[in-house]
Amino acid sequence: MTIEIVTFGCRLNAFESEVIRREAEGAGLADTIVVNSCAVTNEAVAQARQQIRRLKRARPDARIVVTGCAAQTEPATFAAMDEVDRVIGNDDKLRGDAWRAARTAFDADAFGLGREQKIAVADIMAVREMAPHLLDGYQSGLPRVFVQVQNGCDHRCTFCIIPFGRGNSRSVPVGAVVDQVRRLAERGHAEIVLTGVDLTSYGADLPGTPKLGSLVKKVLRHVPELRRLRISSIDSIEADRDLLDALANEERLMPHLHLSLQAGDDMILKRMKRRHSRADAVAFCDDVRRLRPDIALGADLIAGFPTETEEMFARSLDLVEHCGLTFLHVFPYSKRPGTPAARMPQLDGGVVRERAARLRAAAEAALQRRLAAEIGAVRDVLIESPTQGRTEHFIPVAIGGETPGAVRRLTMAGHDGARLAVEVSGPFP
Repeated sequence: MTIEIVTFGCRLNAFESEVIRREAEGAGLADTIVVNSCAVTNEAVAQARQQIRRLKRARPDARIVVTGCAAQTEPATFAAMDEVDRVIGNDDKLRGDAWRAARTAFDADAFGLGREQKIAVADIMAVREMAPHLLDGYQSGLPRVFVQVQNGCDHRCTFCIIPFGRGNSRSVPVGAVVDQVRRLAERGHAEIVLTGVDLTSYGADLPGTPKLGSLVKKVLRHVPELRRLRISSIDSIEADRDLLDALANEERLMPHLHLSLQAGDDMILKRMKRRHSRADAVAFCDDVRRLRPDIALGADLIAGFPTETEEMFARSLDLVEHCGLTFLHVFPYSKRPGTPAARMPQLDGGVVRERAARLRAAAEAALQRRLAAEIGAVRDVLIESPTQGRTEHFIPVAIGGETPGAVRRLTMAGHDGARLAVEVSGPFP
């Protein structure tokens, strides 16, 4: 095996790992493992470190390169690990020069002189433009693949370290996005997911300041062969008119949104330095449900943010019902050094874990209600593997004997608590 990529974290990392594979292989690296890390929580960083140790035990002769957000924010942490041969920054990882430099260093075996020589991490805040990275296809041949349209974030939520791992917001030009989607659709990928760090800030740095909704409409208009388009997590307060119009009227735009809500209490939202209120969140969910009545909504929620009282937490807990959320990503608050929230009065770890468990229980109950409501519905299911597909609403479906990449119209006959079960009602027209 020439290059092995181990990916942690977000959908954006999944896309970037494919770029890394292409650039590293093009540089002629051999017997190298690349760990594309995540920094969103302390646990994510710890998991990357644990995985690095396991990988070295399994392949002691392989070179290990660490990149991604954790490598950008904590390069010295990884450079100090004996298992690690090089640390490459988050912008550098997408550039062939960085991988050619790594090969030169490996060939010279230059790392015996000190930890600093392992580190190739530039100032991410100095990056102002985003070069498009066109892929002809994913090595894995997945039916659903990701296209990066935006990177970085100009906002400074008090709990978040990611802007320091990704830099300021920057966007891929519309034409380059359309070209990338067309390439992937022509190669048989049935569903494309547009992804970024702060997706709804798309276009603010481009000429004419196009918005995400305009990009979505142009992709659908200019790539008619694309079967399904999905968008990753958005900030609801920035959702533009064209995006909502596309959601209401474009059948190929999937009826599923994942929202960056984080909390349901106005004081906690203010202390997080979020830009929406609880009322904004509820109103947005009501609005999109009027536009697309069958839509499935998910959200990120943080449990145990500093200063959160039981009453404040209760307002986050009942947001699941008030917003009609089906899918939750629950994050126990993680103290990230260098963020304003790390200097606020912290809650006891047991309280944080207990509140996260209650949020997850609410999420499970919401999912069970949605699964039950799906029985009898006819859905268009993207076959992901011989044993599983997903509906337009991103609900998993147990299937058998189907060809991955096909889209099948199926009747939902039941569920097992985690996935829907089906009976066939005929081929997709």
